[in-house]
Amino acid sequence: MQSNPSNNLPIYLDFNASAPVLPEVAQTMAPWLNGCVGNPSSKHVYGQRARETVEEARRNLAGLIHCKPSEIIFTGGGTEASTLALKGLAPPARGLWGKILPGFRLYLSPADHPASIETGFEMAKIGQARLKWMELDKAGRVDLEKAARLIRPGRGLVTTLVAHNESGTLQPVRELADLCNKNGVPLHADGAQVVGKIPCDVRELGCDLLTIAGHKMGAPQGIGALFVREGICLKPQVFGGGQEGGLRAGTEPVALIAGLGEAARVAREAMQLVNPKIAELRDELWNLLSRGLGDRILRVTHPTMALPNTLFVAIRNTDTGRLLNELPRLCASTGSACHDGRHQSRLLGAMGINKHWHTGTLRLSLGRTTSREEIITAVGWILEKAQSAS
Repeated sequence: MQSNPSNNLPIYLDFNASAPVLPEVAQTMAPWLNGCVGNPSSKHVYGQRARETVEEARRNLAGLIHCKPSEIIFTGGGTEASTLALKGLAPPARGLWGKILPGFRLYLSPADHPASIETGFEMAKIGQARLKWMELDKAGRVDLEKAARLIRPGRGLVTTLVAHNESGTLQPVRELADLCNKNGVPLHADGAQVVGKIPCDVRELGCDLLTIAGHKMGAPQGIGALFVREGICLKPQVFGGGQEGGLRAGTEPVALIAGLGEAARVAREAMQLVNPKIAELRDELWNLLSRGLGDRILRVTHPTMALPNTLFVAIRNTDTGRLLNELPRLCASTGSACHDGRHQSRLLGAMGINKHWHTGTLRLSLGRTTSREEIITAVGWILEKAQSAS
């Protein structure tokens, strides 16, 4: 996808909400949408061809995150993957005779994705878990000193984002993994915004479970995966024919899985070439905005420990929801598209940022097709509206 400001097409700066399907991915999927047939569980030649396509995609994805292919479980998306991780590791909601089982703690932070937070609320509601909240520091990262005092040995699970879906700021996953290992508690990392964008090695992260979302990395919407480290036992949340190692029943969607596998292959080859260009454009975007708005703009994204494509800012005493409504040719967001239109960011409150910034959040996320011309044009539009509103 390549928009051009000179031809009146919209400028797309919302790649963290959903990235366009890569041409290589569409080409890989095409045969399975135009005549190829076969259920991967069937034993005949068509079924076996479908099975090999699924397993090739599994190998490609495993190669991207440096795990065994057998540790990849395909799901219907990132939300389902995180739900399987959290609910699949927890005990049943109620024990024998309806007695609530004690002792399972789910450790979260205000920076977590709604897929984890809302699942946690539901688990607490039905007596499946006791929620324990890890605090954030002023940079929007989990406060490790306080987390060390909070996490205790025993039955439980720690969950964290690898990179925040709004700010792009990286969380201290490796350090949290060390805390978890010390206490004998497994770690789930939500890598939806990370996998395919920056190197993501589960051996280096130290996580036991990792969420992957296809549509964030150039695969179609509706496909994702969960890395489940060998030896971690989960309970399935979808029952039926026992596909995906018994953890996710239902006929595997061959076309979607093939697309995810191809997106993983492309990312592994292109990441090192694409990221420096994107980071340079992101930094230019910040420099232009800060030059135009001065102390009226706050950079929420960490200046160094963040995704190369993401800039999350706040403009003081500005309604950026209204600003974007007045800029129909700018495709950006006031925060995560996963927050169901809620304008105020949970993250800013957790970081201790004053409320006069809270309605002025703006997330600008770039992709490999973003051009410098688009950046310059978008900044001009934003500055014009923001200055007229001051």
